[in-house]
Amino acid sequence: MTRLLFVCLGNICRSPSGENVMRHLIEREGLMDQFQLDSAGTSGWHIGNPPDSRMTLAANNRGIEMLGRARQVKPEDFEKFDWIFAMDQSNYEDLEQVRDECKNPTAELVLFCDFCEEHEETEVPDPYYGGAEGFETVLDLLEDGCSSFLRQWKEGVLT
Repeated sequence: MTRLLFVCLGNICRSPSGENVMRHLIEREGLMDQFQLDSAGTSGWHIGNPPDSRMTLAANNRGIEMLGRARQVKPEDFEKFDWIFAMDQSNYEDLEQVRDECKNPTAELVLFCDFCEEHEETEVPDPYYGGAEGFETVLDLLEDGCSSFLRQWKEGVLT
């Protein structure tokens, strides 16, 4: 079982999209029994809320169902998950502080865009205060990075 956690600031746009894009790809490959997926936010602003309606619309237009409710990342997540994907550098730095509170951190903490192959961006930009094109950009990056991660996982490059 490979356990993946996607993390952004509020857990209503980028990280639930990462989780659901990956779920979409894994289900298409028939591999759901080999993965556990979740998402979280570094802040607690939106705890219990569903994904942002604009993000949901953009994902649904691509055939991706948006599931889940916002939660805040916890130190124990660094023991529970194998990979933790930070959507941007600020999230990464916040996650380093959370990791420091964990007694036995085992998760690999990475910037999500490190897996992108078709895009040059180093961060997944927060679309919350922008227009519709921002949500499309986020999905483009997530589809790129998730596809790359899944391909490398299938090839045995990642454990």
